[in-house]
Amino acid sequence: MKNKLFLPIVLLMLTFCFSCDDRDDNLEAVNIRIKNTSSVTYTTVQVGDAETVHTNIAPDAFSEYLEYETAYGYAYISIEADGQTYTLQPIDYVGETPLPLGFYTYELNIIEESNSVELTLVVD
Repeated sequence: MKNKLFLPIVLLMLTFCFSCDDRDDNLEAVNIRIKNTSSVTYTTVQVGDAETVHTNIAPDAFSEYLEYETAYGYAYISIEADGQTYTLQPIDYVGETPLPLGFYTYELNIIEESNSVELTLVVD
C-alpha cells in the first residue's frame, strides 16, 4: 500500500515545484511602488519623466507597482500633497547604473520647510 502511494505523491510534489513561477521570472521592466513615510496623503507622485503617476497614497501605505522602462536608485520625484508640490531634482545621472529588472520601493518623505523630498530605495 505504501509503495502505491509513494510514486504518485513524489510526482505530484515534483510537478508542483517545477510549475511555480517566481514573480521575478518573467519581468520585462523595472517595477516601482511608493511607500509614503510622511504624515500626509500623497495625492499624486510622479517618478522621472514617466506619464503614469501613483495616486492617493495614505501615510505609511504603499502604492501599486508600476512598470518603468529605466529607473535609477534615485530619480526626479514630484509629489502633490495638501495643495503643495514637493520635488526631488537630481542634477544628473552621470556614473549611475540603471536598476536591473526587479521590484523596488521608493520610500518617500516630504520636507515641508524646503518643499523637498527624501528618497530611500528598498529592493523588494
